[in-house]
Amino acid sequence: MGAARLAVFTVLIVFFQTTASVSAEESCVPGFQTEKLTFTHTRKTLSRNHRLGKVNFSDCTDRTRFLLVSSDRRVRVETDGTLMVKRPVNIHHGQWEFSISPVNSKLRNAKLPVTVLYGGKHHWNGRQHGEHHHGDHGLESNRNHLAGGESAPKTEDAVPVIYFPKSTKGLRRRKRGWVVPPISFSENHRGPYPFKLITIRSDEDTLKKIIYSLTGPGASEDPKNLFTVDKNTGDLVVTERLDREKQAIYKFQGHANLSSTVRAEEPMDIIINVIDQNDNNPVFTQDTYLGDVAEASPKNFEVLKIAATDADEENTDNTELRYRILSQNPELPNQSMFRINSVTGGILINAEGLDREKYPQYTLEVQVADLSGNGLTGNAKVILTITDSNDNAPVFSDSSYEASVEENKAGIQIAKLFVTDGDEPHSPAWNAKFTIVNGNRDGLFSVKTGPNKQEGFLSTAKGLDFEKTSTHTLLITAENEVPFAIQLPTATATVVVTVKDVNEAPIFDPAEKLISKREDVEVDSDLVQYIASDPDLARKQKVMYRILRDPAGWLAVNKDTGVIKVKSPMDRESTLVKDDKYTALIGAYDNDDIPATGTGTLVIKLEDVNDNAPTIEERSFTVCNKEPAPQLLAVTDRDGQGFAAPYSVTLQGMSKANWTAKMNGTKTAIILNLVADLPPADYTVIMMVSDNQGLEQASTIEASVCDCTGEEVHCKGRVAGSTDLPIILGILGAILLLLMLVLLLLLFARRRRGEKQEPLLQDNDTRDNIYYYDEEGGGEDDQDYDLSVLHRGLDNRPEVFRNDVVPSFMPAPQYQPRPANPEEIGNFIDHNLKAADNDPTAPPYDSLLVFDYEGGGSDAGSLSSLNSSSSGDQDYDCLNEWGPRFRKLADMYGGGEDDEML
Repeated sequence: MGAARLAVFTVLIVFFQTTASVSAEESCVPGFQTEKLTFTHTRKTLSRNHRLGKVNFSDCTDRTRFLLVSSDRRVRVETDGTLMVKRPVNIHHGQWEFSISPVNSKLRNAKLPVTVLYGGKHHWNGRQHGEHHHGDHGLESNRNHLAGGESAPKTEDAVPVIYFPKSTKGLRRRKRGWVVPPISFSENHRGPYPFKLITIRSDEDTLKKIIYSLTGPGASEDPKNLFTVDKNTGDLVVTERLDREKQAIYKFQGHANLSSTVRAEEPMDIIINVIDQNDNNPVFTQDTYLGDVAEASPKNFEVLKIAATDADEENTDNTELRYRILSQNPELPNQSMFRINSVTGGILINAEGLDREKYPQYTLEVQVADLSGNGLTGNAKVILTITDSNDNAPVFSDSSYEASVEENKAGIQIAKLFVTDGDEPHSPAWNAKFTIVNGNRDGLFSVKTGPNKQEGFLSTAKGLDFEKTSTHTLLITAENEVPFAIQLPTATATVVVTVKDVNEAPIFDPAEKLISKREDVEVDSDLVQYIASDPDLARKQKVMYRILRDPAGWLAVNKDTGVIKVKSPMDRESTLVKDDKYTALIGAYDNDDIPATGTGTLVIKLEDVNDNAPTIEERSFTVCNKEPAPQLLAVTDRDGQGFAAPYSVTLQGMSKANWTAKMNGTKTAIILNLVADLPPADYTVIMMVSDNQGLEQASTIEASVCDCTGEEVHCKGRVAGSTDLPIILGILGAILLLLMLVLLLLLFARRRRGEKQEPLLQDNDTRDNIYYYDEEGGGEDDQDYDLSVLHRGLDNRPEVFRNDVVPSFMPAPQYQPRPANPEEIGNFIDHNLKAADNDPTAPPYDSLLVFDYEGGGSDAGSLSSLNSSSSGDQDYDCLNEWGPRFRKLADMYGGGEDDEML
């Protein structure tokens, strides 16, 4: 019975809750969710982009963003209802009022009054915003209070109570009043901790035992237990100070359960926004900034920019940075040489007077502060190096210079010009460059900067002419590689160059003279007068001539007049003539103590004459005696085209009987035919060939006739046609007989060498008391020597070898082949004779000849023991008995023929 009552009671409760939810759903009224809003701020001056708070607006749909407008133009309303300050505002009399209204809506006449209070010591009372639906805007007021850093009252009424939203069956929309707005809490809040933020409640706690809990980051997940809830009362607290720079928003869920597994309410999303406090000093991006600035930079020139960062929330006063210069070292020539843009951090030149030579470097102490320059600060150093500007012009060491140079000398350095400069050494503002601005109209001179950049080298660009101008005056300026930073005078120097007269070579006019002459011009005839003039007019010198180069030796020149004559016949067909032109070099010299020689080129164009008869190029050929093929013989003429083809040919002598000759169609080659059946042999064919002017010459051709047929020539077993067969056979028999005799001699010598093995004569082998050591000419008739002993001795001594062989490591000379033209046979013989004389491969060879062992000892003493008797009465007549070879010796020592002559 009790159980049945409890079930009925539960059903009634659920029914009434559902009815209440449906009634609330159906009673949705579009418009602002409260009739009035009040925000409290602890600052009297609100900066640009300062957040005032947030308004809630609904049109009973799912839309979350609306176009809202403020009656005060200093306030901007975001589409999500956030109120932002557009420009700085001072809250006069501690209160600022305006209204918010919708745009483009049926409710555009609806207005929400908003009041902003300045209350540095204002104590917030949770009841004063009781008119806010479900306490939404009470949270907003609480957020503004906590943002000021004040401690909240410790009464139960000091925090808002948030009820779990009710869920409906089906697809019904949840009422917007049940959406929990974010809860704002200031970082670094002084506490005490744990600090109570809100209370979450369920409507079921009046009937059932509700257990409250939290899940998510900051509660059950890292950072764990930063937010906790009393499981019985639903009081949500923060357990320690928050740091916005670590995490700005926390999102977790609140739960209301009947037990660990049974839900009493759907989870509720809770968002904690951490409000920024100015707890971070601004920091420069560098501890020390380095910069360069030219000393001639103008005022307000930006040298560099410095920058700093702040970890606090962007677009708030906490990150509104301002820069300033604290100190300048040195404070010369002005203690405010630089200034800084307080907003951008750009450092600019504030005054003129930068001078690298006096103050090469400045050190600035700079500071940055947040809260528009009134908050926390950070410091850094700026080191500015003053770089050189071209504010000093180069100055010549001397204003004038003198130099001298010999005429006709190009590329000769004649003077050095030195400058000084007060700018930084080896900088573009110090490096000098020189320019000739006057006196160099013909480009005779050039000037360039030396290696040390402070000197100029003046040189001649062309050869000077003493006879034309003996003195040159040059005006030279010195500037820097970069333009002057300020207006400065340009340094100038004057250089006077004196030209020295030298003995110049005579000059031919023209330098190359072309004449045209017949190649058969007579010897000793005049060709041309080729004269030169002496440019040294003041010296009154005589010009003389000579031949410097005449490859063919055809010319001679008159020493005094320069008339060139023919010394030997000229030949257009010579190999020294190129394109019908013969070139000679003529020299002209004066009679100075050190003569100067000039040269001129004489080019003689040789006109052709018919002085060369045509010749046949082929000197020999081979032909069959049966059905012979015609032989085509080319004809050439060293003369030009006017004295060459067409050619004509006639056979001479016995050649007419066996051969026929005629010219081909172009009259440039001979067609020679064998018309007789000649026996195989070598024959001579004589032909007379003439050119188109009738100049003729006999040409001899060697024809080898073979016993064959047609064009393919095969000469097998061909013998001379004029030799009888018996004679040939006799010659062959004699050759065979000689070969047999040579073979017999070789066999006999080999046999004799095999029988005797004694290497040489024995030591005690004496004959007629005379030792014979070798066989060098046959010996006496009674001496029977075996020459093979010498070879055996050589065989018994393998360490000794003969090298009388053709040297293989030396190249043989090149011999010229027999020329086709008989006229060149003389040159052929001379060339090959010289080649044979210098041929290292021709005998006799320059090699080691070994004659082998010549005896092992002698009974006679050394020849050095022989000396003349001191008595002078030695008898040498006995030497006459030893034969004719010793008779001369007897005469020399014993007198005789010599004495008789005396």
